[in-house]
Amino acid sequence: MITKAELLKCSIAKFTQLGSKHVTLNDLARSLGISKKTIYTFFKNKEDLVTSSLESLLNEYREDINRIVTNNEKDPILSVILIYERGFEYLKHFKPSFLFGLEKYYPKANTLFDDFVEELANKTILNLLNKAKDNGNINNEVNLELMIKIYFFRFDNLVFKKNNLFQSYSKKELFKHLVIYNLKGIINDTYSNSYFE
Repeated sequence: MITKAELLKCSIAKFTQLGSKHVTLNDLARSLGISKKTIYTFFKNKEDLVTSSLESLLNEYREDINRIVTNNEKDPILSVILIYERGFEYLKHFKPSFLFGLEKYYPKANTLFDDFVEELANKTILNLLNKAKDNGNINNEVNLELMIKIYFFRFDNLVFKKNNLFQSYSKKELFKHLVIYNLKGIINDTYSNSYFE
């Protein structure tokens, strides 16, 4: 008998690669060697499955974020870099149709994703950058809330537009331009880490 965790793992892989709208419950059941009826023992409908799959994926990223912040609590700028580096690993595996499908067909899952992105940028990253500013590592005149709105909010909208940037540029090049070079512009001359060398 399949477990709920196994079903979620398969769903996440299929939804992020093919788009949640394009994967049917029959497709999932077939690839797991179960009946569609078995899926309904865990989830009341497809939207519930999509939402739970996304929630599982976001919780995994939250755990990564918490681990990064804990392991680098003396260097909040490095934490920001590592959080986005890890985020790029997740986004790299998403097809644009996955996020577009959430917005169009699965409002509960889309709200979950929007809330996560909002919390990441406007709480986690802002708190880390404020801490770095308090430590004297970021120039005092920098408006961090504006900086986040311009450079660190909704990377998914930027990289997944009509011309998917992940298809045109390497993950490393995108990461440098979207994260490292923007942070370089606000740090003091006295701060450094291996990403800035």
